[in-house]
Amino acid sequence: MAARRIGQVLVDLGYVDEEQLELLIEEQLQRGGELLGQIAISMNMITEEQLAQALAEQLGLQVVAISDLTIPPDVLSHLTEPMAQLYRVIPLSFRNDVLTIAMSEPQNISVLDELRNFLGYQIRAVVATPHEIEAALERYYATDQGESVESIISSMEDDKDLLSQAMAAEQGDLDLASTEALSESAPVRKLLNMVFLLGIKDHASDIHFEPFEDEFKIRIKADGTLYEMVPPPRHLASAITTRIKVLANLDIAEKRLPQDGRIRLMVAGHPVDFRVSVLPTMFGESVVCRILDKSVISLDLNNVGMSEDLMSQFREVIQKPNGIVLVTGPTGSGKTTTLYAALSELNTIEDKLMTTEDPVEYDIDGIIQMPIDAEIGNTFAQCLRSILRQDPDKILVGEIRDRETAEIAVQASLTGHLVFSTLHTNDAPSTITRLRDMGIPEFLITATLQAILAQRLVRRICPECRTVYHPTEEQLAELELSPRDIEGKSFYQGAGCVACNNTGYKGRTAIHEFLLVNDELREMIIHQASAGDLRKAAQRNGMVPLRDAGMAKVYEGVTTVDEVVRETVLET
Repeated sequence: MAARRIGQVLVDLGYVDEEQLELLIEEQLQRGGELLGQIAISMNMITEEQLAQALAEQLGLQVVAISDLTIPPDVLSHLTEPMAQLYRVIPLSFRNDVLTIAMSEPQNISVLDELRNFLGYQIRAVVATPHEIEAALERYYATDQGESVESIISSMEDDKDLLSQAMAAEQGDLDLASTEALSESAPVRKLLNMVFLLGIKDHASDIHFEPFEDEFKIRIKADGTLYEMVPPPRHLASAITTRIKVLANLDIAEKRLPQDGRIRLMVAGHPVDFRVSVLPTMFGESVVCRILDKSVISLDLNNVGMSEDLMSQFREVIQKPNGIVLVTGPTGSGKTTTLYAALSELNTIEDKLMTTEDPVEYDIDGIIQMPIDAEIGNTFAQCLRSILRQDPDKILVGEIRDRETAEIAVQASLTGHLVFSTLHTNDAPSTITRLRDMGIPEFLITATLQAILAQRLVRRICPECRTVYHPTEEQLAELELSPRDIEGKSFYQGAGCVACNNTGYKGRTAIHEFLLVNDELREMIIHQASAGDLRKAAQRNGMVPLRDAGMAKVYEGVTTVDEVVRETVLET
């Protein structure tokens, strides 16, 4: 029998009348599908307690007051702090391999499935108010995350059976079935779950598992910087690596060859992909997991860090019917994210958008995405040829690596397609020289190239601990600035706090250099002008160099002088 709708339950319980329910439904339509219960609370029609009672009534669950309970530490230990915070749930009891949890959104069935997959036992839900959940999280989980990791590793070190099995596995004395069983043991699962969730929670880009002769390091890369976690016992390296390989459907018996795989998890209701790379080393297998979390990547041009003036110029270019738009920068500078944001804006029912990528990092609804596989001859050039037979309007080529791909991209733009791609160059003007070196004739470059966007990522100053400071003479000298140049300008830095792991930085933003190819530049390209001459002409026409764009972010209090100096060079 289908469950009653929450609106009808609210009416049946006498919390709202039919007329109020009609108002709520109308408001829900206007708010784009927001939960009806939350709308009723925001309009002061019901309280949190009444909504909790209605949800329990709807789903046949029990309502609990967490504040009246005392939760034993052994029950709390079943759910790590990152997991409790991420899912907004509190463990209440553990009996007969069933964990009872309190949650404020019991209608979210996927949370129960995800926790069941993570923890390995049955989950039973009861209902509590959001206020009670928040208070319990503060009360029971307001501890340093590092201590939680330490406590798990400490318990592993105290587990003699686990260590003896792990040592046997390291020495090759266990068969494959026993090694796999060791990797599935509760402590190994718990540690790996926590590391994955910490990485997701900290918006990390990569997690590194690195075996050395005497230790096994785990490092998390967040905001472009690696941070080391408390290392687990060296003997558990094989068990942890095997567990990752099992999750990624890799061959656990093969330890001599590199392997690549993918782990797909559902975390707090949204999918997260881990791209796994396993590499044999002298002391075991090194594993790097690239975290692809679509929920933290903003595929919106308004959020990529462009100034208003640059944004309007870039939007004008990407609306052109044909031509080539290139985004350049080193690996990890956010090129793909910027291009995804541009494609998302162009993703309308009237146009067909196609991409060829190595690999496809984020799947976007409405866009045909084709992965590269060079081993079977499926190169960028081959894919691009095939894509052109599919009648696309706009095409994204993941990277122009060789002359063949560049030539096909040029031909595609000449036949009425708008082509987006990336190149690894230091700045926007040198991109033209790079295309010339690839063998693309100057007349084709001028006929097809519309614009070049060079970009870098700089770390944002943590808003929680941002303070004003005066830069040293050495810092000013690096920027070729004098004290007179900075009169009336403020400089900021992060003092370091809990919110930013005492780094002074939280998150990243992009700085850009935008070269719009106009008639003057086309004339210079035809006459084989140098990158230096092209740069000067572009700056006369309004191009802001990367260093100047970075300094604008410094004066706005977004980033620091050190970050700009690290990511950019002075023009000579």
